[in-house]
Parts: sequence; structure tokens; C-alpha cells
Amino acid sequence: MRPEVQTFVADGPLPDWDASEEEIDRRYDQLCAIVRPVTREEAKALVSCFGPDDCFGVAWTLLHLIETGPNPVLATDPGPDANEWHQRLFLRAVNGGLIP
Repeated sequence: MRPEVQTFVADGPLPDWDASEEEIDRRYDQLCAIVRPVTREEAKALVSCFGPDDCFGVAWTLLHLIETGPNPVLATDPGPDANEWHQRLFLRAVNGGLIP
């Protein structure tokens, strides 16, 4: 796994909307430092980094980064209690015809 991905994953899930502007900018900058496409291993690690909300759009950037890797990352339905971003990744793979 590349160092940029390791650094992002090591910092944990994205913060919520209550985070400081500096923290949100820092996490966004970390994402932008990751050259696309990601590997399957990197995509699977990045899935653990979704936070409780969209983090002012940063979660969308993370989702699109994950989707640059070999798909689908989530091949089984994560269930109704799963993080909304995990559900979204799975449904996008279904709607894209990657999962029957």
C-alpha cells in the first residue's frame, strides 16, 4: 500500500461537520495526494475511512477515489445498519451492473 494511502487510513474516519475547517482541509488534501487509480487493497482500506456524514463533500471525493480501483469493493449488501457510504458504494456497484 502506498504511503499516501497509509497516512490517510491511519488518521481514521473522516470527521463530521463539527470539525474545524483546518481539519477538513487537511483530510481533503490527503485525499488529493493519492494518485488514481487505487489498488484493490487500497480501496478496501479506504472503505473504513467514511465518517458519520458527508464531511462537506469530502466523503464524495473518497467514494470516487475508491471507485477508481477494481470494482466492486463491496460485493455483498452491507445491510440496513451499515454506514450510509458503504450502502451507497454497494448500490452504485449494483446499479452499474457490477453486482447482479
